[in-house]
Amino acid sequence: MFFWSIKKNGTQESQALGRSKGGFTTKVHGVCDALGNPLHFILSPGQASDSKYAIPLIHHLRYKALLADKGYDADSIISHILSNGARAIIPSKKNRLVKRNLDAELYKERHKIECLFGFLKHYRRLFSRFEKYASRFMAFLHFVSTLQWLK
Repeated sequence: MFFWSIKKNGTQESQALGRSKGGFTTKVHGVCDALGNPLHFILSPGQASDSKYAIPLIHHLRYKALLADKGYDADSIISHILSNGARAIIPSKKNRLVKRNLDAELYKERHKIECLFGFLKHYRRLFSRFEKYASRFMAFLHFVSTLQWLK
């Protein structure tokens, strides 16, 4: 694995860049509310697994149901959601031995996060990662999120 990092004040600081099929990339993990307004984002290197960043992304939020795609189908994530008294609306992966039931009507509401990421990709500075530093990239991500809230 390769993580691009920069020495800053004598310490290595990860810039959330890594190699994947598409080249040198960054993944943006995000959470939105029921109206599609952005709440929180985490950056990770392009080759990193989605499930590794789910619990840090949602640990401070309160919710009744959490909708996510198959990339977040892991026992640790499901148990974390259930321990908070919420429902996990996550489709089971193909290789899962015991498939969970999925509320298909509620899962349709997941399109709101897809629409949010579609909105974010209207800004070339975000979809092509112009910033060298992860902190500056995250700052512009928050700026564009503010525009979404003001919409």
